Amino acid sequence: MKSFSRITLFILITGIFSCSEPQSFDILIKNGYVLDGSGEKGFTGDVGINADTIAAMGDLGDARGKQEIDATNLTVAPGFINMLSWANVALIEDGRSQSDIRQGVTLEVMGEGRSMGPLNEKMAANMAEGQQSITYDVSWRTLGEYMNFLENKGVSTNIASFVGNGTVREYVMGYENRVPAVEELAQMESLVQQAMEEGAVGLSTSLIYVPSGHAQTEEIISLAKVASKNNGMYVSHIRDEEGKLLEAVQELITIAEEAKLPAEIYHFKASGTDNWHLLDSAIQLVDKARAKGLQITTDMYMYNASSTGLNVLLPAWAKEGGHSSTINLMKQAPMRKKMIAEIDFHVPPVNILLVGFRNPEMRNLIGMTLADVAEERGKSARETVVDLIFEDDSRIQVVYFSMSEENVKKKLTLPYMAICSDAGSYTNEGVFLEQSTHPRAYGSFARLLGHFVREEKVISLEEAIRRLTLLPATNLKLEKRGALKEGYYADVVLFDAETITDNATFKEPHQYATGMKHVLVNGVPVLQDGEHTGAFPGRFVKGPGYVMKEESQ
Repeated sequence: MKSFSRITLFILITGIFSCSEPQSFDILIKNGYVLDGSGEKGFTGDVGINADTIAAMGDLGDARGKQEIDATNLTVAPGFINMLSWANVALIEDGRSQSDIRQGVTLEVMGEGRSMGPLNEKMAANMAEGQQSITYDVSWRTLGEYMNFLENKGVSTNIASFVGNGTVREYVMGYENRVPAVEELAQMESLVQQAMEEGAVGLSTSLIYVPSGHAQTEEIISLAKVASKNNGMYVSHIRDEEGKLLEAVQELITIAEEAKLPAEIYHFKASGTDNWHLLDSAIQLVDKARAKGLQITTDMYMYNASSTGLNVLLPAWAKEGGHSSTINLMKQAPMRKKMIAEIDFHVPPVNILLVGFRNPEMRNLIGMTLADVAEERGKSARETVVDLIFEDDSRIQVVYFSMSEENVKKKLTLPYMAICSDAGSYTNEGVFLEQSTHPRAYGSFARLLGHFVREEKVISLEEAIRRLTLLPATNLKLEKRGALKEGYYADVVLFDAETITDNATFKEPHQYATGMKHVLVNGVPVLQDGEHTGAFPGRFVKGPGYVMKEESQ
């Protein structure tokens, strides 16, 4: 009996002692309003992180952390996913990814129709020759090699990429506008397969550009079937966002149905005043496809202006062979005259803002509209388009004010709408200030949370966080990302929902958003008290088709 009592007493004392030891974490986030990414209401509590993983959540009582973050009056959420990023070159120059990190982006998804691989020797040489302010050695040839290069160089955000059909097509066929031969299609399929095994998240197209748009629907279906076999998705800058918007949406739906894979429409919109009314019908097409069981989703940036090249105004035949071919045609007086006559303005020249030139001597035109430059030169707007492209020997980056603000809000209410920037991620200093840019590079995510959630109340904060996190992570089939959940990677953001604001404007775009206080990537603080820490914990996040290769002996 005495022996039993001693054992009982030992167990009780041991239990009391063990219960009195507080939990310990590498990082403890305390007293925040925690939104897990599901879209459900959050809770006020704590998040404990060990190494790169969320270890515990809830009321963690007297838990302790080697580093503690007081999240009182802050929202704690999963890191944001940028579904369409053009940070691929900017991150080579500066891996801090500041304009996005300061908005809470922890994953850049790249590769709209063109990806950084695969490259043959001619493509690698062209990439080196076409560099502008940012220069770098093209030391990789495959997409996986580029992604590993970027991770090894050091980046603050995680990175992922689609493989672009335009890149694959150029690898095999150059800029030839024809149906591929059987063996050429087989080679393209093989290149897509290789990229998927290296970690690409799917196949992308950008069908208003060449050579991506030279691909007919059946060719895209063939490549999409390879992505489907590897559990990837298809995403597209569809063939037309103007008068033939509905036909372009239907093409994407057909590709998804035939190839049996999820598909997303990049920066979903109806562009041009005459086409704004088409958005409702385009939404109906998507909803009808979803009702049939197809996984069709969309993404958008938070502005009523787009940004691409001035060269998109040129007739299709003038762009078929790529930029060098366009310049050669401009040197031929009859072709130049024909090109000018066939330029089609989908927005008036006064609504076309010049933001990026290759030639430093032309950068004094940045911030002017096409109408301004035409008037200054005493020429027609059509002539000015051709003259500027020829003089700068580039596509020239411009902003088109072509969308409806009402439609922006309407799109945001769609439950399958993810968010993107469709821009690079920059630092507002050094080489990046040599060009202007679209304010979406600095503000798309903060504008969602500040303007559209807090001020306009288009959707709730909880729903906005779901669109930024779990929705795109689920679409991309990413493991253990996109949610605050025990066992998931610790990509975590803390922001003030009452003050988060986009500060970038079309006149002065290089201005960071404010209100994002802390950002952790894989458990490492990258933004601390609103300032970048200089840490580079970003990883190459691989798609579901990734195959780990054995190390060579």
